[in-house]
Amino acid sequence: MSGRRRLGLVAAGSTLLAAAPIVSIFDSYTWLMQCLLTVGLIAGAAVGARTLRFPSWAQALSMILVLLLTLTWLFPSGEEFLIPTPSTFGHFADLFTQAGQDTRSYGVPVPDRDGLLFVTVLGIGAVAIVVDLLTVVARKPALAGLPMLAIYSVPVAVYVESVPVLPFIIGAFGFLWLLVSDNIDRVRRFGRRFTGDGRDVDVWEPSPLAAAGRRLGVIGVVAAVLLPLLVPTVSGGLLSRLTQTGTGVGVGPGNGTGGRINLFASLSGQLTRTDQVELVRLKTDEQTPYYLRFGVADQLTNNGFGSRTPNGESITQGLPDPRNGTATTNLRQYRAEVQVTESLQQGMLPLYQNTVGVDGLQSGWNFDDNQQVVFSNRRSTRGLTYTFDYVRARPTAAQLRQAEPLNPDDPIVRLNTAHPDDQSVTNLVRRLTAGKTTEYDKALALYEHFSAKNGFTYRLSTQPVGASSEIAAFLNTKVGYCQQYAAALAWMAREAGIPARVAFGFTRGQRDGDTYVITNRNAHAWTEIYLRGFGWIPFDATPAASVTGAARSDYAPDVDLPTQAPTSTESAAAPGVDPSASGGGLERPDRPDFNDSGTAGALGDETGGTSGTALLIIGLAALLLALLLVPALRRVLLRRHRHAATVPRDPKVTKLSGPDDIVVTTETVKARADAHAAWDELMDTMVDFRIPIDPTETPRVTAQRLIKDAVLLDEPASAATLLGTAEERARYARKPLVGGELTTALGQVRKGLARSANRRTRINAVLLPPSVLMRWRLGLAEASARMVGVGGRLREVLAKASPRRLLPHRGR
Repeated sequence: MSGRRRLGLVAAGSTLLAAAPIVSIFDSYTWLMQCLLTVGLIAGAAVGARTLRFPSWAQALSMILVLLLTLTWLFPSGEEFLIPTPSTFGHFADLFTQAGQDTRSYGVPVPDRDGLLFVTVLGIGAVAIVVDLLTVVARKPALAGLPMLAIYSVPVAVYVESVPVLPFIIGAFGFLWLLVSDNIDRVRRFGRRFTGDGRDVDVWEPSPLAAAGRRLGVIGVVAAVLLPLLVPTVSGGLLSRLTQTGTGVGVGPGNGTGGRINLFASLSGQLTRTDQVELVRLKTDEQTPYYLRFGVADQLTNNGFGSRTPNGESITQGLPDPRNGTATTNLRQYRAEVQVTESLQQGMLPLYQNTVGVDGLQSGWNFDDNQQVVFSNRRSTRGLTYTFDYVRARPTAAQLRQAEPLNPDDPIVRLNTAHPDDQSVTNLVRRLTAGKTTEYDKALALYEHFSAKNGFTYRLSTQPVGASSEIAAFLNTKVGYCQQYAAALAWMAREAGIPARVAFGFTRGQRDGDTYVITNRNAHAWTEIYLRGFGWIPFDATPAASVTGAARSDYAPDVDLPTQAPTSTESAAAPGVDPSASGGGLERPDRPDFNDSGTAGALGDETGGTSGTALLIIGLAALLLALLLVPALRRVLLRRHRHAATVPRDPKVTKLSGPDDIVVTTETVKARADAHAAWDELMDTMVDFRIPIDPTETPRVTAQRLIKDAVLLDEPASAATLLGTAEERARYARKPLVGGELTTALGQVRKGLARSANRRTRINAVLLPPSVLMRWRLGLAEASARMVGVGGRLREVLAKASPRRLLPHRGR
């Protein structure tokens, strides 16, 4: 196969390796199968065009046509037959539109949506064409790294934190493979390589310059991966993660985390601390404020509840007014001032629901209108002081009963009612909501189920909620704390067809004059249920008497009080709360760009996001270390095998008669094998310690030269002489040396070489033995030669079958 066609295949393979980071975007591998097919067909078209010696423009055109045909086959409109029609391009435009909507409606990892798959296959196919043309036609493989980098920039833009490190390594080695292949092809065009002494050298056999280039490439990739992890000043660095001892709710020091904190794990960590840490000081002109909130978890799968990554515009553009389009009329506006201590370090800002404006923040903070949270990808709440205005809705139970069910196609319903199938939960919800006609009455019936009379108790010592099965188990055990109550009520509401999610934040805290002091003891989770015309309404099912600073409203009173007053009540843990205090959100006008893309930490991560990432980094480092130790392990195993072959054994009684009255016994055969094995081990040892080997020398001369060059004295010198004598007699004498302590002699020679060698040579001999690396290089060269031979034979077959041979005047 010619160099141009070979480079085209390498360009296709490098493009697929560069696409490895896309694996972090999709939750299945359908995109990979489609991209493998597409890039493979594009590479086949390029090889065919170059085999027929098409001009460059025809090569590009053939690849573009193949890409178009492949997209038509993979994403048909139903009105074409193999080739695209005008309706096909209209269908492609619809897929683009669908992809835009899906990017605003789904978070990573995304499901297999036709629009997203179409854009992915089209993008990677286009990159494959550009990389091929830059590498093969323009012979500028270094520039091919730019479109390959464009693929990597997609998950970088989507993920708030960093993308997984392994796909970056795969893509980097794909680019290096492309550069090395181009360099080898350039060398081949000059002819065969020779060393200074005239020895023929294969193109794959490393020269000093090429070896240095490979080492620099590997070192560069390793440095690019490890340095950001090791530098303490980089957010999320390995040293920062492993040495962090802060008490904040967020994860990682430095700037914000963009909302990507494991909300359940953070809550568990705060509530189970043995000490009390002040987190926030709050002043507000509202007499009875509700709960500060900073995040929500609105994804419920078999793995439990998880939170989507916030997504929105900068707060400098202003916040939407929640009073527009609401059915609630009793709205009042308040102002609050928040001072965050050094202990609260996260990328999500504690606010009240229905905030209409924030002052005192630097640039870099964004607002997610769907979650009603302010977040930052670059900044942290640590030490912040800011003020904000908010409105408080105080709906009554009678008003909430007027809320009508949402349309099943409403984005709020579609994104906030998904739940696992569990027959026990289904039966419980059906029993509790039987006879209830309004959405509010159904939600209230579910809320009232979590009462002491039904056996529910509060206990912090229980395990945090993980998978959905653990949430269902809580409904049976009825023992848990706020996150179990909030997750269970949200699941039951979703089972009843009502949009629900889990909110995270703080209860009101302890009052100190006109200031509320909020500590880690006030960390809390509650349920938010969406009612049409009123928005997200909070329901706190956790036993109020067990939660410091808890509050209740008249539409969701304390179910554990012995009597229910007509007005709202509040838990004994927080006396003086306004009975009508409500954190209910307000409905926003429906619009097609409902946005909730991105996912954050899942509920099932019981060890917390930081420890899980640290364990992953440690695991990758251990894997890298294990790979680096492979040559040393191979050398140890080979040495042990040879030593086992040289262990003295009792001679066998059986004898075989040879010609010319020469007696050949099993003892002599074993002695020759022992000598050869010991000599092979000595040769590898000399290679490991940089002692040159001359195959034209006799074993005795080699042993004497080893003694002289390595300055072996006493026992090591005698051992080298013994090994040389044993090998010489095994080769040339009728009777080999029998009974020699060859294993002991090898150990003495190795010790002598270690004493005379410098430290670098000794380390290389142990960790990266040159004898093993040389054997691997030779094996790779032989395999390369065999592949070249197979390629040559295949080229001859294709040449014979080429239709160009049928053309007249072919040689003119």
